[in-house]
Amino acid sequence: QVQLVESGGGLVQAGGSLRLSCAASGIPFSSTGMGWYRQAPGKQRELVAFISVGGFTLFADSVRDRFTIFRDNAKNTVDLQMNSLKPEDTAVYYCKAEIRSVGRSLLYNYWGQGTQVTVSS
Repeated sequence: QVQLVESGGGLVQAGGSLRLSCAASGIPFSSTGMGWYRQAPGKQRELVAFISVGGFTLFADSVRDRFTIFRDNAKNTVDLQMNSLKPEDTAVYYCKAEIRSVGRSLLYNYWGQGTQVTVSS
């Protein structure tokens, strides 16, 4: 049974910080690329940050230099550290796991249920 459980969301003031965590189970975490996505009301879901098996990271332009993504393979967790938060960061944040074959073909994406982040002005 695959589970991705997000935590750490909440209400913060603009300029504040928040750290989101995603706890994974039922997947080969250490060999799985992990990402954080977000979806604001009335908008499409978008990539926020990604971290590969080898630690390669990428970020959306809108969060670069403010957000950082980390993974802890011993705990099967991936965190998103969010600093200098802006009201436009308000969204539901989702954790995603990419399951790939030995040949690196994408087999399946697993999603968490999401956690709400609200940034007040």
